[in-house]
Amino acid sequence: MRLDVSQAGAFLLGDAQADRVVPPTGMTARLTLFSAAVMGFVAVCALALALATGRLADRWDDEMARTATVRISAPEAQMAAQTAAALRVLETTAGVAQARALSDAEQAALLAPWFGPDLPVEQLPIPRLIEIVETGEGMDPEGLRLRLAAEVPGAVLDDHSRWRAPLVRAAERLRLLGWVVLLLIGTAMGAMITLAANASLAANAQVISVLRLVGAQDSFIAGAFVRRFTLRALAGAATGVALGCAAILFLPRAQAEGGFLTGLGFQGWHWLWPLVIPPLAAGVAYAATRAAAQRTLKDMT
Repeated sequence: MRLDVSQAGAFLLGDAQADRVVPPTGMTARLTLFSAAVMGFVAVCALALALATGRLADRWDDEMARTATVRISAPEAQMAAQTAAALRVLETTAGVAQARALSDAEQAALLAPWFGPDLPVEQLPIPRLIEIVETGEGMDPEGLRLRLAAEVPGAVLDDHSRWRAPLVRAAERLRLLGWVVLLLIGTAMGAMITLAANASLAANAQVISVLRLVGAQDSFIAGAFVRRFTLRALAGAATGVALGCAAILFLPRAQAEGGFLTGLGFQGWHWLWPLVIPPLAAGVAYAATRAAAQRTLKDMT
């Protein structure tokens, strides 16, 4: 571990003579810094998307898996009796923690987004809804359906499975898309840094030839390019991550009214994840530049 730390310290401090091999400014320097900053910014956004959709999928799966609804369609004269009968059935059903009939005001609130707040629920033949909250073990929906069909003919059980599965599947695919985007970002960064390193090596071909004549080893020359491009990628990615986190802070907070369009940022300890991006960018730059330098120096032999 001491050797690793000393090597890392020497790499960061660098060699004044080796640093002269790579020009500190120029098109390649600006290209590396700009591409790393852009990739860092996009990586933060993709990471926020992946983590937010993961939370969304878990929340939808957890909330909808533990709830169900009984819909009672009956003549007005029988509505109260069938509702009471359905509640009695639910009270004696294993796996049901709580069951209650929604009030007219609650049902009106559910219909308000489509029909407006002034819908006369009490004057319309709207089915009565019973909300079911399951225990941790869950209930047997097929068995409950058979009991309701026998004792409450107008009752229909909806366990939300047909709604939950597509929503959770869509959120899972969005999360996978976020991780794929992160992988593509790393690949694109490696390609751009490779191009920049090749351009810098080609521009300094005469300098490299002179260094070889005076006895410089290829490892010394390659190390100078690797260090310079690695630090540029680290600085650029850190700048992009800082700008990305600042942009995430301005996103709307999680709100019930906004649904899944809010709360797309980081939450809690997830704010630590962006700190991983600059070292990963530096690692990609290190590997890409080292490979490009070794290949180019071999071709110059």
